Amino acid sequence: MSEYEIDDAVAAKAFRRLVDHLQHRTDVQNVDLMGLAGFCRNCLGDWVAEAGGVSKDEGRSAIYGMPYAEWKAKHHGEASPEQLARM
Repeated sequence: MSEYEIDDAVAAKAFRRLVDHLQHRTDVQNVDLMGLAGFCRNCLGDWVAEAGGVSKDEGRSAIYGMPYAEWKAKHHGEASPEQLARM
């Protein structure tokens, strides 16, 4: 392992902390994440689905902590023109 590689156990722990953080920060919209970081919760869910051989719905539920439709109904807001411009 080179000095720049992350051990799988460490990477998994950091990833779980990121997921917990995103589940807690429901005030941060996906459009904000896309505009600033170039990825969002859906991207993470899709990556989990691809890596784990499960459906996108299952991958996204793992990231959101609930089915996406439920999260969207509870927390999703309309994107402002400024948010859309950043994307």
